[in-house]
Amino acid sequence: MRQSVTSSTADAGTPAAAPHHPRALAAAALAALGVVFGDIGTSPLYALKTVFLLDGGAVRPTQDDVFGVVSLMFWSITIIVSIKYLGILMRADNDGEGGVMALAALAQRLYASRAGKAGILLVIGIVGVSLFYGDSIITPAISVLSAVEGLHVTIPAISHLVIPIAAVIIISLFAVQRFGTGKVGVLFGPVMVLWFVVMAVAGVAMVVQYPAVLLGLSPTYAVVFIVSHPVISFIALGAVVLVITGAEALYADMGHFGRSPIRRAWFVLVLPALTLNYLGQAALILHDPSARSNPFFLLFPEWSRLPVVILATAATVIASQAVISGAYSLSRQAVQLGLLPPLTVRQTSEREGGQIYLPAVNTLLFIGVMAVMLAFGSSDRLSTAYGISVTGALVVDTLLLLLVARPLWNWAPWKIVIAAVVFGGLELAFLAGNLSKIINGGWVPLLIAAAVILVMTTWRRGRQLVQQDRKRKEGSLSEFIDNLREQNLPRVPGVAVFPHPNKDTTPLALRANVKHNHVLHEHVIIVSISIAQVPHVPTSEAFAYDDLGYADDGIEHLSISFGFSDEPDIPRALRAACRAGALPLDPSDFPRASYFISRGAIRTTRAKGMVRWRRSLFVALAHNAADPAARFGLPPLRTVTMGSDVEI
Repeated sequence: MRQSVTSSTADAGTPAAAPHHPRALAAAALAALGVVFGDIGTSPLYALKTVFLLDGGAVRPTQDDVFGVVSLMFWSITIIVSIKYLGILMRADNDGEGGVMALAALAQRLYASRAGKAGILLVIGIVGVSLFYGDSIITPAISVLSAVEGLHVTIPAISHLVIPIAAVIIISLFAVQRFGTGKVGVLFGPVMVLWFVVMAVAGVAMVVQYPAVLLGLSPTYAVVFIVSHPVISFIALGAVVLVITGAEALYADMGHFGRSPIRRAWFVLVLPALTLNYLGQAALILHDPSARSNPFFLLFPEWSRLPVVILATAATVIASQAVISGAYSLSRQAVQLGLLPPLTVRQTSEREGGQIYLPAVNTLLFIGVMAVMLAFGSSDRLSTAYGISVTGALVVDTLLLLLVARPLWNWAPWKIVIAAVVFGGLELAFLAGNLSKIINGGWVPLLIAAAVILVMTTWRRGRQLVQQDRKRKEGSLSEFIDNLREQNLPRVPGVAVFPHPNKDTTPLALRANVKHNHVLHEHVIIVSISIAQVPHVPTSEAFAYDDLGYADDGIEHLSISFGFSDEPDIPRALRAACRAGALPLDPSDFPRASYFISRGAIRTTRAKGMVRWRRSLFVALAHNAADPAARFGLPPLRTVTMGSDVEI
């Protein structure tokens, strides 16, 4: 039977709600500045410079070309970021959470009655997640490199130290991840405020000298540029897209800060600062065409360039931290949705559930970032690899948006068509412009995405095959309990907890314990964990209790539902279930409870269902998966692993 529980979620996470008090709203907006806008906020370091370096200088420093590029940049930011993400997509939240994983889960819920479409939505989500990992590797490399490359302008004599300095920063950045970002996070907001103010002031100073550059905000210049130079504008799109890198973060971090703080920070400070800085760089290039080699740093007076390099480096570290933290959160969600093997997750804050550290993800990201940075050697060369992952993620979000718009908001077909043409058309143009860069480095994010897709699909299919074999060996739980009642085994005091996927089959550890030890605990609780396709599950919906047909045998089943952003801590959840009245035991019983994990070796076979090399990959992934005891928060000294081998 399903218990109805009305107590508060003391042990469960809840999505961040948007604050309503003006002071709280301002504080949340400041915090959002330090996390959400790092990536898009540092794009002025390399975006406009990259446009004028493409294809040997195909875009010329003439008024028509400069105004055309600035117009493309401004309206790309307006359409994609201001309208699509902040105006529309932020309304498509999954229990307060955003991001491609949450959006895909929301779409699956909306189309749950259509099995075929739900499967397609899962594939789309996997592609979006995979592209995000490519972004997570390239962003720290290009951001830090572009900031340190300011030394080319400020202190040319030490230009040869750019790569070593950037490498030291990257090493330090990943080395401190294990300590968490809570202590230094309070500095992120003020640093980014200073960064945006400095960018705005530098841009205003140049715009005041050359106010005609404001004409570049007119969309007519973008249209004229595209019509008069179709080939050159197509090439330019591959770099213009760099101005919207990090747009996904605005949506993905919605659950941490709420819609209102992010929107206010964007429209009050970030958007004006970015616009003014791009206009200032454009005016500088018109005034001095040689400045297109590095218009951002040349925008500042010579005396201020070194401090700006230091500030830019701090801003890029913050931008990198944001995308690394996003990779951690996304990986945990993927694990809980069954798309990745269990990973060790360490909580780095006692109060903030979102502050986590995943050692395996951290190591892989570090190796990837260092590899691409050393291989490409400069932000100019690395920018050729950057755009594909960004535009691919944008297209995936738009596709999911079009799918959820009708069932979620009851959009008329004409609205969906307009959104598809405006958002999808622009993003597909960006994607097409970047596909031309595949041979020059664009293959890197595609290779990363392909590797992630392979791992996710292999793990998901392998789990299905393992579960089929385990189900055959486990046998019926009801029949097993009936046999136990006939055997009249001795009972020992205490509570034994057996994590198990369902209540239909028998945990292998329970079978092994009865077979070898010929004994049962006074209370046997079979616990089934499920991950709901929402970020958080309230206590009132988290537990379902079943006495398995006999109220007097002490063998019970409890289903626990976690959200994909919740920490699946079984002991804590059991105590919460007792306090809520969903489990007829005392919470004080569980500090002395024993936990039995059903786990055996996985052996590969030649059976149908998966090619042999993918079976071997699955076994390797399973071998390196995190210990279930650590994953479910089980006490090591009171946890026993036992069971039998399974085949795949």
